[in-house]
Amino acid sequence: ASDVYKRQYQRRVRERQTRKATMASRGRLAPDVTRFLLVKNLPFSITSEEIYDLFGKYGAIRQLRMSDSSETKGTAIVVYEDIYDAAKACKHLSSFNVKGRYIVVVYYKPEKKLAAKDPAQQLAELEQLRKKHKIDQDNE
Repeated sequence: ASDVYKRQYQRRVRERQTRKATMASRGRLAPDVTRFLLVKNLPFSITSEEIYDLFGKYGAIRQLRMSDSSETKGTAIVVYEDIYDAAKACKHLSSFNVKGRYIVVVYYKPEKKLAAKDPAQQLAELEQLRKKHKIDQDNE
C-alpha cells in the first residue's frame, strides 16, 4: 500500500512541476508587451521573405510592414497573432546578427505618441490638483 501512495505522491509532484513550468512560460507578461514589434537597423538588402522566415520561427505572423522611405529605411514592424510569440521573438532576436548588422527589436506602442499631452495642459492640471488637495507649492 505504501508503494501506491508513494507513486501517487510522485505523480502529483510531477504534475505540479509541469503546471508551474507551463504557467511560468505562459505566465503574466509585463504591461509594455504588445503583439507589435519594431525592428530597427535592418540591412537595406533584406527582403520581406527573409524577415518573415526569421521572425516566423517564433510563431504565426499576422502582418509584416517594411519601410521603404529614405528616413525610415532599415526598419520594419512585425505583428504576431499571439502576444507570447511576440515576447519570445523580442527576447531571442534583440541584438541578433543579420547580414553583418545587429538588429534592434523593441515593442511598438503607437498610442504612446498619441497620448502625449501639451506641457501647458499638464501644468494646468497640476495646478488644479494642488488646489483640490490644498497643497502649497512653497512647502515643498
